[in-house]
Amino acid sequence: MSTEGATADPLAALGALPGVADSVESVRKAVDRVYGHRVMRRRSNAITSEAALRGARGSAALSGADWALEEVRRRTDFSGDDEARTVGAALRLTAEAGQLLSIWRQSPLRVLARLHLVAAADKGDQVGRPRKEGEPVDEPLIGLPLPSASEAHGRLDGLAGLIIAGGSAPALVTAAVVHGELLALRPFTSHNGLVARTAERIVLVGSGLDPKSVCAAEVGHAELGRDAYLEALGGYVSGTPEGVAAWIAHCGSAVELGARESMAVCEALQRGAA
Repeated sequence: MSTEGATADPLAALGALPGVADSVESVRKAVDRVYGHRVMRRRSNAITSEAALRGARGSAALSGADWALEEVRRRTDFSGDDEARTVGAALRLTAEAGQLLSIWRQSPLRVLARLHLVAAADKGDQVGRPRKEGEPVDEPLIGLPLPSASEAHGRLDGLAGLIIAGGSAPALVTAAVVHGELLALRPFTSHNGLVARTAERIVLVGSGLDPKSVCAAEVGHAELGRDAYLEALGGYVSGTPEGVAAWIAHCGSAVELGARESMAVCEALQRGAA
């Protein structure tokens, strides 16, 4: 994220980019439709649980483990191969996210370190901390140039400072920037994509936009497809106003699709079909 010409509230300034306000409004309407459904008044916990499962499946798919939803639902052992471990990591992160909401605004770096620890699920010395200079990054599906460890650390500190300072930026803008920065920086030696998408979810939930976590952006990102995801990310990394706005709009479309998915679940529950 370029800070050239930064204002006191650079995240809020991004909300003024062409088309971003429309994306913010469209997302708000989509989320409100879900929360207005009668099933949400009676069975919101069921919608939250289903959104968590579907979100984890979507995030894993973007990291190369594109399993059918029913396969994710029925499996209990996720230790077999790389794909199984990726799905298991996505499920663990989704479960962990809700426990970290109260910490995020005070210590986002602590939350990110915890998310990496949960995703990696081992006690290696590269786990739960940003990478050091010279350490390789296992993120083969993201082919963007990798910033140096020192640049990654500096930008990560800057991002954390913006989150702690707060501001008036719409939740969608903040979530998209957190997501985009983590993918651009790849601050950990592995699992950066899974961590980035979980952080996006934490922002959307913690901001109050989606307090019950029923509009899983990961569902929408997966539905839009990996090619579109990486193309939009490339626009964000370019730092141009058009590229950043396109990434925010892409994230907005993902949230809307996640909301649509939960609307479908609400309708199915209402019909007694699920």
